[in-house]
Amino acid sequence: MIKEREENVKDKKRIVYTLASLLVIGAIGGVWLLLRPERYQNPIFGPTFADPSIIKGSDGYYYAYGTEDDWGDGHGPHLIPIIRSKDLIHWTFYRDAFAQKPGWKEGGGGLWAPDISWHQDGKYYLYYAFSIWGDPNPAIGVATAAKPGGPFTDHGPLFTSESIGVDNSIDPQFFQDEDGKSYLFWGSFHGIYGVQLTDDGLHTVGQKFQIADTSYEAPYVIKRNGFYYLFVSAGTCCDGENSTYHVRVGRSESVKGPYKDRKGIPLLEGGGTTILAFNEKPGKNGKQFVGPGHNAIVTDDKGNDWIVYHAIDEDDPRLLNGATKRPLMIDPIIWEDGWPSVRNQEPSTDLTEGPYIK
Repeated sequence: MIKEREENVKDKKRIVYTLASLLVIGAIGGVWLLLRPERYQNPIFGPTFADPSIIKGSDGYYYAYGTEDDWGDGHGPHLIPIIRSKDLIHWTFYRDAFAQKPGWKEGGGGLWAPDISWHQDGKYYLYYAFSIWGDPNPAIGVATAAKPGGPFTDHGPLFTSESIGVDNSIDPQFFQDEDGKSYLFWGSFHGIYGVQLTDDGLHTVGQKFQIADTSYEAPYVIKRNGFYYLFVSAGTCCDGENSTYHVRVGRSESVKGPYKDRKGIPLLEGGGTTILAFNEKPGKNGKQFVGPGHNAIVTDDKGNDWIVYHAIDEDDPRLLNGATKRPLMIDPIIWEDGWPSVRNQEPSTDLTEGPYIK
């Protein structure tokens, strides 16, 4: 009888231990499933989504914003299309940032190269370029919204090329430093510049400063481990399969520069370390991309940085209207010795492990 009771106690202990183990395994498995990245293959959105900017909204969705283009879907030109995703891989169209094109620019133009940011007043700020090819006076405008998906209220020009004294003033990027000061970086083959902004983000303060020479456009600044990193694009963005666009980088200990490449050459003197260029040969799926560039950086829930950009399928380079087709791409940033890079310095074409998303 005593022996039987002892066996029952042992059996109960085994059950308790087993249940506990299952709970632990389940918890661990749950976390693992929560963070396990899905595999993806570039491109991640099309037919085109040029000059991307991405932010994670308070609703848990990632929102991306692209240059005005006619997708050939019967909609006509998308006035800064907004797409959204839960995982940075699967994207769906949400709406255009503008129902009607702002009317403040003399001569009109296209809405290009949007940049999205969240500010301390609880609003989302959308800086954008307003220009046409060969425009004598391109401008940068700003709009705000309570939600990342809009609707956006336009506030008119932040500045024009003439008012700021820089030709071809397009390709804006908002950056807020750790001391709370905010800057706008911009420029396209007439020098890359920065200028401080007012607290409300609607006006400039003080004098502009130059951080890169006339070789570049599409600046994007981030700060990591005490260094400021300046990503820029060089080459031709929009020449179909002949596009030579590519991404270079420099870094600095000051937000105002000097930014230097890995060899110590300043970007004001032609420097810049190439981290992303064309595929030298097709991937396993036969895809070969040229002209990767105009990037942004997004960080996943595990702290990994990802570069988002557009590129051109060499075998499918044009939209129905003849414009260059530039679908959305994403690849992991590899940090080595304090410098960012992309695997093989080219777009991935095979299945790749995606971002970690909670």
